[in-house]
Parts: sequence; C-alpha cells; structure tokens
Amino acid sequence: MIAPPVTLLQVEADAVDAKRIRDVLAGVQRPAFHVESVSLCADALARLEEGAMDVVLLDLMLPDAQGFEVFERIRRVAPDALILVLTAASDEATARSVVLRGADDYLVKGHLDAHWLPRVLDYLLGRKAARAALRRSEARFRAMSDASPLGIFVSDCEGVCVYTNTAYQKIVGLDFDHTLGSDWQLAVHPEDRQRTQAEWRDAAVGPTPYQSEVRFLLADGRIVWVRLNAAAMNDGAGLLGQVLTVEDISERKAADLVLRMAEEALYAEKERAQVTLNSIGDAVLTTDIAGCVTYLNLVAETMTGWRRSDALGRPLSEVFRIVDGASREVAANPAERAMREDKIVGLASDCVLLRRDGVESSIEDSAAPIHNREGRVTGAVIVFHDVSESRAMAAKMAHLAHHDFLTGLPNRVLLTERLAQAIGLARRRGKQVALLFIDLDFFKHINDSLGHVIGDRLLQAAADRLVSGVRKTDTVCRQGGDEFVILLSEIEQVEDAARVADKLLLAFANPALVDGHELHVSLSMGISVYPDDGLSAEAVLQNADTAMYYAKANGRNNYQFFRTDMNSRAVQRLFVESSLRRALKLGEFLLYYQPQIDLVSGAMTGAEALIRWQDPQLGIILPAQFVPVAEESGLIVPIGRWVLREACRQVRKWQDAGLATVPVSVNISAAEFRHKDFLAGVAQILAETGLAPHFIELELTESILMHDATSSASVLAALKAMGMKLAIDDFGTGYSSLSYLKRFPIDTLKIDQSFVRDVATDADDASIVGAVIEMGRNLKQRVIAEGVETSAQLDFLRAQHCAEGQGFHLGRPLTADAFGQLLTVV
Repeated sequence: MIAPPVTLLQVEADAVDAKRIRDVLAGVQRPAFHVESVSLCADALARLEEGAMDVVLLDLMLPDAQGFEVFERIRRVAPDALILVLTAASDEATARSVVLRGADDYLVKGHLDAHWLPRVLDYLLGRKAARAALRRSEARFRAMSDASPLGIFVSDCEGVCVYTNTAYQKIVGLDFDHTLGSDWQLAVHPEDRQRTQAEWRDAAVGPTPYQSEVRFLLADGRIVWVRLNAAAMNDGAGLLGQVLTVEDISERKAADLVLRMAEEALYAEKERAQVTLNSIGDAVLTTDIAGCVTYLNLVAETMTGWRRSDALGRPLSEVFRIVDGASREVAANPAERAMREDKIVGLASDCVLLRRDGVESSIEDSAAPIHNREGRVTGAVIVFHDVSESRAMAAKMAHLAHHDFLTGLPNRVLLTERLAQAIGLARRRGKQVALLFIDLDFFKHINDSLGHVIGDRLLQAAADRLVSGVRKTDTVCRQGGDEFVILLSEIEQVEDAARVADKLLLAFANPALVDGHELHVSLSMGISVYPDDGLSAEAVLQNADTAMYYAKANGRNNYQFFRTDMNSRAVQRLFVESSLRRALKLGEFLLYYQPQIDLVSGAMTGAEALIRWQDPQLGIILPAQFVPVAEESGLIVPIGRWVLREACRQVRKWQDAGLATVPVSVNISAAEFRHKDFLAGVAQILAETGLAPHFIELELTESILMHDATSSASVLAALKAMGMKLAIDDFGTGYSSLSYLKRFPIDTLKIDQSFVRDVATDADDASIVGAVIEMGRNLKQRVIAEGVETSAQLDFLRAQHCAEGQGFHLGRPLTADAFGQLLTVV
C-alpha cells in the first residue's frame, strides 16, 4: 500500500531559497512530498485555515511579520503540524529560542542539500509519529484503567505514588493531583495501620503476594472497608515499583454485619418466641403435614391436659378434641382445612374443647398453614383461647342492652323493636295495638326526700305491680326515670286498653311498703292506639306520651286517650317550658305582696309573697298560667328557691330602710319540700340575706304534709328549730289526720277561699269555716281566712271571731315599692 505524500507548506519570502527547497524535495520519492509555497504570514495563515499540513517550513523574517510573532501565529492555527524554523547562520540564537517555545527544530539556510533535508524531515516525522503512538497507548491504558471497578495505585520503588485511576480516587475521595506523590498507607485507619504495615513487610520478604482487608479513613471522616492486593512491577532487569489494587468492600462488610446480626437476632428471637409463647394467654399448638402434634406451649398444655412430651407425635384429633356445643358432634379439624386450602381459617362458632380429663371449655381459635422456604405447606399452627367467661358476659351484655338494669324490664330499645313487630303483625291481621305511657305521680318528691336507694326500690315495686296487671303476652317497659310503657300487642277494641288502665289504677291505690315507709304513688297514663293514633311506632309512642301529660294536667291518678288536638297543646306546653327557662335565666320574675289584716283592729299583720312573670311580649302572667308547667318540668324547684331568696332579700331591704316590717309568707311546692337539699337551701338563703327566720312563714298544703307524714314531721321540726314560722295553706281541702295535725309544729291555718266564698249563703261552708276557726283557737294557732272579697264575708268572719283575713276586699297584691309605702317608719 503506497503511503500518501507528506503535505508541506513553505513560508519563505526569499524566492531563491524557496525554489532551492522545492527542487530538493521534488526528487524525494519515499516519502513523497507535496509542497506548497507562500511568501507572507497572512497567506500562510489563510492556507492553514483551509486545511491541515503535515510540515511547515517557516522563515522568521517575512515582510508582514518577524520573529516570535510569526511562530506564535502559525502554531495557533496549526497545532498538530511539524514546525521547522528556517534561519540564517547568523541568526541561530533566535531559532533556538523559538525551539524552546515549542518549535520542533530549526534548519540553517545554505545547508539544506538533497542529502540532509530529506533525512531530517524523515527523522522528525518518525519521532512525531512515535510520540503520537505513545500518547494513544497511554490514552488506551488510562481508559482501561479508569474503566476498572478496582482502584489502582502505582508506586515507585520508594512507595511513592506515580499513578492512580479514577476508581482509586473515588474510593479515597481525592483527585489525581492529590494522590500523586502520596503513600497509600497514610489512608489506612490508625487502628489498622500497625497490622497493615506488618503484613506489608512480611509480604515483601516472602513468596506470598500481599493481600489484606483494612479500613481507609477518609479526609471527611468516612470509613471505607477495602480489600488490597499488591504485586511487584519488574522490567526484567529489576524492580520498578508496586501495583496495588483496591476494592471497596464496604457494602459486603455491611452485609456481613447484617447477616451476623441477623443470625444473633434469629437466635435471640427463637429464645424470645419460646418465652413469649409460654407467656401469652392464648394456647398455641403446631402440627406437621401429617397432622401430628409438633409443639404445645404451656397454655395449650393446660387447656388440653396433655404435657408436651406426651403429646409430641400424636394425632391432632387425640390431643385437640373439639365438639359442636349444640349438637355435641365432633367438630371439623381446623388444621387439616388450613393445610388443604392453604389459608387461615377459623374454628366453627360454639365449639367446645374436651380436656384430657373430660373438663369442657368454650373456645375460639384460628388455624394457619406453615410454609417452608420454597413456599410448600409443611404443617399448621392453631391458636385458641378459652371464651367461656366472655361468652357468658356477651350474653349478659346482650340482655342488658335490651333490658333495664334496675327493674329487669325491657328498655326502650327492646320496646321499639317489639312495638314495630306488633304493628306489622296487627297490620297483616287487621288488629289494633295499644300503648300505655305511664308516669308515677309524686315519685320525684319521694326520691328527693328519702334518697335514691328508697326511690330505686319503689321503682322495682312499681314494676312488679305493672307486670302483675297485664297479660304475659304484653310488654312492660321502663322508659327511663319514673316512666313506664305497656305494649298491649293485640286488642279487639279500645275499651280493652281502658280496662287495663282501670286495673292498674286500682292496683296502685294501696301504698307500697318500702323499708318501713308507706309510700303513696298513683299513675298518670296516656293511651294511644294503632292505627287510629299513628301508623308508625314513633308516632304511637309520641302520642301516648302527649296524652300522659294531659292526664297529669287533669289532676293525676287517671288516664287519658290521645286526641288530635293534644299535639297543638303539647307544642304550647313546650313553648311555655322553654320560656320559663329563659325567664329564670334572665330574671323576668318578680314578687307582689298581698296584705294580711287583723279583722278587729284593721292593722296589717303580715303579707303573702305572690310570684308574677313579666314576659317581654305578653306582659304580666299570673301563676295559674305557668306554675303547672313548672311543676311538670321540674323548674318549680329553682323557681321556688328564687321566690324564697327574693322575699328574704326584700324584707331585709325594708328593714335596712328603717321600715316596720311584718312577716312574709312564702308558698312551698311539694317538689321543693321533698328535695334532698331543701333544708340546706333554706339555711343558706337566710345566711346570705342575713334575715331573722321569724320574719318568714313557709306555707305548705295538707296534701304535701300527709304524703309521707313521718318524713314531713321531721322536716317541719328542723325548720321550726331554725326559727321559721309554718302555715298550712288551703286548709280543709285535704285529708288531714287530726292526730298528725296535732303533732305538726304549725303556727297558722289558712282557710281555703273555696269555703269562704259562700259562707254567707251556704250553711255547709259556714259550718266548715266555723269549725276550723274554733279548732285553730283550741290549738292556739293563728287562723287566716283566704279570699275575702265581700262585706258579707267579712261580717261573717268577724261574727265567728276569725282573727285575720286576706283577699281583694282587704287589700290587693302590690309591687314591692307600693307595699313598702304601707309600712310605717320605726
């Protein structure tokens, strides 16, 4: 293959010298030269920009540039060309300086003959080719070295670094320049350095090549584990140095550490598992693929009655004997199913485990397959525990969820279910369903005065009477508090419900004997009937509740059938109740005071505090319009306390103003009187206002006192001990026992205005009023006639020597300010 000619650019201003060189090179055949000539630096630059030349013969003395400038400009555009400087013999010093700056050599003009010029060019071209080959060889070596994942460290005979590859630089975290001239042993961790140096010395004098695993401590503080392998580098004549390969084994070391820790953890886990399995409350039993027992924990030993040593290798059915709790048939083996279906399975419900000695226990369990490393099923594990107590508790909780804890009766949840079922059945059969909503009259008073223990026992007694008064097919439910509901599942006609209600009223006519207390409670009942009074359970129940409130409003101890007009009245009642709560909170109540007059002298002897409600929209509202709602809703207690406190405060205010005050009487409701905190509340109010007790007279009706005469006598005695005055209001309307009346520490009898109204025209009323006046006189009690509204009534009372009277004819109720004007200054 013929080599291409060598391209040569001659840059020579002297045409004679230029021709001489061309002639010399024209005759050279190997290598052949292709010569181009230019005489200016600019022309040379333009030609070199067009294409590269192998050789440039450069004269430094050109018309448009001289000296070093010419060389620098040419070299910039032809960095890969062989540049030979042409110089005169007299200017060799300049040529040598240019060679030092990078020119390949210089030639002296006049000595360029046909013999030497080709030889010089051939030599310089060969040297250039050798350098290029060396550079390519070095580049290949570096490429192969840098591609290696192993770090390579080459040192001279003194151990000083002369070369490192990229992998080594990455391992030690240094660049090439920082590794040159270093000693690799300086990178070794101080704790490993002494061992490494000893191993290196031994390898240097022995036949075994150096190998070691050490830690490198990097400049940033990181530690890298490496494997080292060293080999001598010889050229045949002697040792040139050492080649050290470095492999980063940090990940492998970390994996080894993890593996070692895993092995230690596995052993510890095995120990923990053994301890855990013997400590947990569940029994654990395992089998092999054949269904033979391979393990039992301590709980399993106890529950099965088998020791582990006796049970191992035995069939599971022999050790783990289970039967169906209902049928007593042998239950399916859960382990066999878990292995067969290769999934977790549960034990059939209501399973019973038969212990080795025959003792039975209800259990719950689950079984799961055991797999080997290849995923094949090799056995099963059964986890089970005794649920005898929990099942009993669940049954009890299910009962409690549907029954009242105090009376054992169905609760409102179960009632709702049964009512819905009864309505569905009645709809299909064309029957009727009745619902009786019952409230125990005066229960709250008993509960407050005698305590919750007595109250609870009274509720139990009431529940027994209600159950005894209905059919077994009917449902008696405790709705909550003192409310009961009776479901008459099927009735032929509405009168059937009325007959049951009458029977219950009669059953509660006699008092209940509870812990030595004769307790009188009556029933207020509301009755609604499906389908006439509602098509859903909710509607029937709500309407019965509404009717019950009308029974209470109708004097209690009776029953009322639901009527459609009751709903609007119930809404009105709820409106009044919410308004009362607002009035109590915002202070919309006020007291009026009605004088009590001595019928002989005409002097004022006392006053009665009468509550009024000053509604922002409706104005003054009298007690008869809101007190019944207050009593039913329980608001009468806080309202009554406000009345007593306000009366005491006002009397004290009159006293502080220097007025000659008279005692003020305050009405006490049944709910207040029987409230457990009544006595303490009275004492607290007297202490807060600083009023002497004898300036307040508490008025109570006969029915309040006689409801529980023994308890009433105790409370009256306590009030009397405080210094309070006591009066019986509406006397003659109740059923007082004269023996109890004598025992009560009463100061005043107030004759009910229903008797006073007709004393001048009705002989019976006149006789009653006269008898009361005479009895009060004999008992040395103050007697006040209420409702004196005419002169005829006043004349009769004076004739009967009644001491005092109260009514519109003697004085109307007045505001506190107006009543204060009647009081004289002391």
